Amino acid sequence: MNLISIPAFQDNYIWLLYNNQQESIIVDPGEAAPAVAALTERRLTLKGILLTHHHQDHVGGVADLVARYHVPVYGPQETASKGADHIVGEGDRVNLLDLDFQILAFPGHTLGHIGFYSAPYLFCGDTVFSAGCGRLFEGTPRQMYESFQKVKRLPPDTLICAAHEYTLANLAFARSILPEDEPIAAYEREIRQLRSKNQASLPSTLQIEDKINLFLRCHDIDLQRKLDPHHTLDEEWRIFALLREKKDHF
Repeated sequence: MNLISIPAFQDNYIWLLYNNQQESIIVDPGEAAPAVAALTERRLTLKGILLTHHHQDHVGGVADLVARYHVPVYGPQETASKGADHIVGEGDRVNLLDLDFQILAFPGHTLGHIGFYSAPYLFCGDTVFSAGCGRLFEGTPRQMYESFQKVKRLPPDTLICAAHEYTLANLAFARSILPEDEPIAAYEREIRQLRSKNQASLPSTLQIEDKINLFLRCHDIDLQRKLDPHHTLDEEWRIFALLREKKDHF
């Protein structure tokens, strides 16, 4: 399999996955033109479109792509009005390119947000970012925390295919919380070099994220002491909520 991130808008990524038979799928096409250009350049046959949630920067290109390629569109109920004609949810499976995608419910960013997982690929939309977490537009901190726990249970080599290039900003926030954390500082240096060459910081891996993503480290005693010095928060999801609140105002 070949995985490509297609830049869109200011900081979106549309994901393109294709096999040696030149068959492909597109994930979260916020606009059609970059996706069409990538498909045409590589002479790929589009077999389907996957949608993680209903926001326009993830679905805006669906109508044009369907009109051009006549392919099925898989997404949660909240994307039915955005072009999804195969509605899927937690526990469902989608078979494309001989890959068996498991559907995971990821409420938080939106209530109906889902992820598509077929090892090693996790298309997680705006749930997990590298070193970060999606904004809570519709869901609660506890819902997003539980979504992160589902991600955390996946294998370490899982590829985190997030939909935005937010990594440097997220690392700056993480360093403001834990300035002495060497893995975070080292990763920031690495990503800064990548971005200086206009290279994508994604996909990341769960193994990396477990070390540098504070939203996956709510069990970490150092993080808990930093955020809750008086030990008033007795559940990890409350640490997560406080962390998300701080990020909102960073």
